[in-house]
Amino acid sequence: MKNKKLAHVASLITCLLMVTAIAITRDHKLWGNDIKLGNSEETPTERTLEDGTVVVSTAEIGKEIIGYGGPTPLEIHMKDGVIKDVKPLENSETPDFFAEVTGSGMFKKWIGKTPEEALQTKVDAVSGATYSSDAVIQNVKAGLQYVIDNKVEIKSSRQDFTSVKFWVAVLVILAGSILPMFVHNRYYRIVQQTLNVLVLGFWCGTFISYSLLINSISNGISLMSSILTVMLLIVAFVFPLFGKKNHYCAWICPLGSIQELAGKSIKYKYRMSQRTVKYLRWFRQGLWALLMLLLWSGVMFELVDYELFTAFIFTNAPIGVSIAAVLFVLVSLVIPRPYCRFVCPTGTLLKISQNIE
Repeated sequence: MKNKKLAHVASLITCLLMVTAIAITRDHKLWGNDIKLGNSEETPTERTLEDGTVVVSTAEIGKEIIGYGGPTPLEIHMKDGVIKDVKPLENSETPDFFAEVTGSGMFKKWIGKTPEEALQTKVDAVSGATYSSDAVIQNVKAGLQYVIDNKVEIKSSRQDFTSVKFWVAVLVILAGSILPMFVHNRYYRIVQQTLNVLVLGFWCGTFISYSLLINSISNGISLMSSILTVMLLIVAFVFPLFGKKNHYCAWICPLGSIQELAGKSIKYKYRMSQRTVKYLRWFRQGLWALLMLLLWSGVMFELVDYELFTAFIFTNAPIGVSIAAVLFVLVSLVIPRPYCRFVCPTGTLLKISQNIE
């Protein structure tokens, strides 16, 4: 038993180190700290262009403001006492989601106003890209506060503790984490999985993915601004250390839940041979190994943004991802949880970290 526990811990540490290597390769950061070798020029907070335009960058003053993928710095261009332009700088946000922010007309709401007027302007987050748009709003506020008095008060709006959505998500995660240990009822399981799909999936877009893991290691996690993320990570990585292996996948993951619910809707099931199942599992493991090699090589980082989990954020999900998600749900009518069993890279990583097949 002791040897099994040690093997489990070793597997967990190995997986975390593998994902850490990807985070360093992609972002050159670890837990929010820049680890680039050699001299790196720091982006100046304020500079003046030849035409007199004053440009304020939030790369430094807003580095604690985290979107979905990490910091979302921007530049505020001002001339003649008013804001002329707001331009996003390079960031690690998912391109499709961040395109929703840049294309929403959000930036135009600050243009033409004085810093004081813009600071008082109420700008709503973009539905479907809440984390990214909230981070942009906070960056603008930080930059404007700098302009006004050089005293920047940075507040992350990643988590709104007054939001009904937040507290409902907390309750659903807690229910899926704790109740299965005491309640053994198939009707409860159906209720829990339905809540996983509707609340964690479609309403909140809250789930563990490769993108989330890499971003968390690269940028760090603030307990007060990422409570839902911390809760999910505890269930996925800490629970298994106490004998609750595969608990996240079985009881909380919205994608796994919607597949299982679909499978319960009809009795007929296609029976695959043990050889076919074995080959499909080998395919899943080979796909995971290929993904890791590509990420370690520093190419095709965008692949992590196209796991099927993003289909829950359907207003922003790539059409190909949405179609694939629908197809897997349809297949799950006759083959139990096909994506989980034969494809899911995140699920494979979790299994390896728990020292299970």
